[in-house]
Amino acid sequence: MEGKNGLDAVEIGLKEYFTKTVSETDAVLFAGITGDFYPLHMDEEFAKTTRFKTRIVHGAMLVGFISTVMARINDHLPAPGGVSTRYDIRFVGPVMFGDTITTSLTVSEKNPERNELIMDARCKNQKGDTVLKGQTVMKILGKP
Repeated sequence: MEGKNGLDAVEIGLKEYFTKTVSETDAVLFAGITGDFYPLHMDEEFAKTTRFKTRIVHGAMLVGFISTVMARINDHLPAPGGVSTRYDIRFVGPVMFGDTITTSLTVSEKNPERNELIMDARCKNQKGDTVLKGQTVMKILGKP
């Protein structure tokens, strides 16, 4: 990668992944870290009264999974790498405890004027159902 700037080091179409089975412990720890104890995530009796009929995983946890994949994209960049600057996502399906979520980022565009990578973001469950879709942007920290 020596001699390449961040945008040159990454090709359009580069794809990275992260897969995790989400447990109740993950949700409890996430709630403790963020302070988000909304009953839809924490109280089964409350969750039974919702359209989901059971507790669901915090959507923000999926954003964390996107961040994990961004770190893998960073592995392709020369130091100092890049940082996320924008998430434009939609939650399109629930994530239940025990679901195995595969998060992927695909580099779809380069913006040389802003020294940014634009990536398509997807989270799918073990059945192949999309539960999150959108885009995220990484600002390259090195020289353009």
